[in-house]
Amino acid sequence: MAGKFAIPHISTGDIFRANIAAATPLGLQAKSYIEAGDLVPDQVTNSMVMERLQEPDVSNGFLLDGYPRNAAQSQELDDFLASRGEHLDAVIELQIDESHVRERLAHRAEQEGRSDDTEDAIHRRLDIYYRSTAPLVDYYRQKNLLRTVDGVGSIEDVTARILDLLPS
Repeated sequence: MAGKFAIPHISTGDIFRANIAAATPLGLQAKSYIEAGDLVPDQVTNSMVMERLQEPDVSNGFLLDGYPRNAAQSQELDDFLASRGEHLDAVIELQIDESHVRERLAHRAEQEGRSDDTEDAIHRRLDIYYRSTAPLVDYYRQKNLLRTVDGVGSIEDVTARILDLLPS
């Protein structure tokens, strides 16, 4: 997606890892939460994302992955973009049933050896999703930004479905 539009793919996971590896003050804060098995607080996450969105390579746009995940983060993003005279063009919701999500995360844990993809962690993440992230669907639908796509299938198939919904 990012390649098609010649914009950077901005993943909160990548931002966290880069800040942790560079031992930035925000990275050290994030690391302490992650190592404790907790979510990184919005204040830390927002600060990292807003720093990233000020880098020169985002001047023609960006693709956010994993952000925002709750109402407070979406408001922070809206406020930040408005302060720059910018706005989101679209929000993509990948629809996938919970059994597929669990299967994909279990496969990822197996392939990548990720310790954060345990059954308990997956259950906790899904609970957080239903409580905090799912309500954003209505928020972005009301703003006429939401594009819902069937998220089951190959990466190529899902990407093609997304591209069909977006302006060229």
